[in-house]
Amino acid sequence: MIRICAALLVIAGCAAQAQTLDFPSNASLQSEVVRAADSYVMPRGIWDGGEVPTQTVEGQIIQQAWRIDAASLTTLQLVRPLREQLRNDRYRIIFECQTEACGGFDFRFGVETLPPPEMRINIGDFRFLAAERTGVDGPEYLTLFTSRTREAGFVQITHVGPMSDHASTLATAEATPLRSFDVQPEIGLADQLEMAGRAVLADLSFETGSAQLTDGDYASLQALADYLINAPQRNVALVGHTDSSGSLDANIALSKRRAASVLERLVSVYGIPRSQLEAEGMGYLAPISSNLTEAGREVNRRVEVILTSTQD
Repeated sequence: MIRICAALLVIAGCAAQAQTLDFPSNASLQSEVVRAADSYVMPRGIWDGGEVPTQTVEGQIIQQAWRIDAASLTTLQLVRPLREQLRNDRYRIIFECQTEACGGFDFRFGVETLPPPEMRINIGDFRFLAAERTGVDGPEYLTLFTSRTREAGFVQITHVGPMSDHASTLATAEATPLRSFDVQPEIGLADQLEMAGRAVLADLSFETGSAQLTDGDYASLQALADYLINAPQRNVALVGHTDSSGSLDANIALSKRRAASVLERLVSVYGIPRSQLEAEGMGYLAPISSNLTEAGREVNRRVEVILTSTQD
């Protein structure tokens, strides 16, 4: 969680210190650049009409690149805990987008980033977030550029705060290790289906505002494909779920389209016969968390796999 100074930030020297983001303990700092007084062109919207809408902000700039060592992480897994930390520390999220919804290639190369190999950005899978807050010494700005490779996740932090010759601690790596969706932790996907009859495909990621499954390798789909190939007598239903925003009819339609997108991926990429699959949508009728919080709504937006076979 974000560590902040004492109440009302009145301890001497505290006002000049930036908040500390708490990364998981399997994260490591790859690169840091500190500029005591400079300007930063901060994106505030998607690439549109040949440019990215920006705001030029001034102050002390700290940029860091972090690597989280865990395979098959999703960008949502990477950014969600950091986003919640920012909100808890009075930051207001002013802009957020994902991959094609950001503007894809054009957005990625319209944003200032640290160079590889310290910071790697997968052009087909990234998220960007910009936030601001008003501190005791004036406005502060923070952006997160998040991406992943097959082996690891990468996060670039850019913080702009009051001008200072002293570089505050921006982030540490002391939280619980962040693990990718693993289909065989205590109980694997196949065992979940055989014993409980259902499993959540927790690592799936969809285009923002879309039913289209993003490109990438998903451990859960590989595990499901392996199960169905090894048990051709088994049939499953892919069931989409949403949060409670919007009408029931619209959410049922969206959730079914997302389940259908997963079905098509299993058929086209993994070679699973259509006869073993069906796609359905429940909308918001079967939540597994509260829809009163963003974290709960994100958990409710999911695709589950249900074992429909009735004979061994």
